[in-house]
Amino acid sequence: MALDEKQLVAGLSDARSREGAFRTLVNEYGPLLHRHLLRMLSSPADVDDVLQNTFVKVFRSIDGFRGDAKLSTWLYRVATNEALNWLRSKKRREKSFTNEEPQRLAESALRADPYFDGDEAQAQLILAMKTLPEKQRMVFSLRYFDDLPYREISEITDTSEGALKASYHLAAKKIEEILKAYVQQR
Repeated sequence: MALDEKQLVAGLSDARSREGAFRTLVNEYGPLLHRHLLRMLSSPADVDDVLQNTFVKVFRSIDGFRGDAKLSTWLYRVATNEALNWLRSKKRREKSFTNEEPQRLAESALRADPYFDGDEAQAQLILAMKTLPEKQRMVFSLRYFDDLPYREISEITDTSEGALKASYHLAAKKIEEILKAYVQQR
């Protein structure tokens, strides 16, 4: 990104320029975080809610940003934590489903998403990802789709690089098995 993160953080910390800097932050990072959250959550409506919660939290706590990591890394971390909290909360609220119902709901939500281009391979990959545990799904998404280095994912998730590599490997194997089974069924 051509955006100067230090300048943006300075703008966010100054009451006179905060509103404009925040608008820039949302415009610059909103689409990236939206795609990241879309891979973690089932519903585009949930993604919108979590993204809004993320930016509210960022706005309220920008003064606590120390600059130890890149701003984008911190934003991913806030968004990821908000998504994980949302998922935990949603699990507590949901009633029990049949085995097919979560898959059917995930598929219909995916197809209703305006960012989904209808590619069957993409759909199957995303649906396969939805079967992964939350942490593996997040690690796979950050590495595979966002192409983040393990060092940066480590900062986002507060997990060692070795554990992340193992988690990514397990996720890739599970996805590979699911996709092979799908291809064999066709």
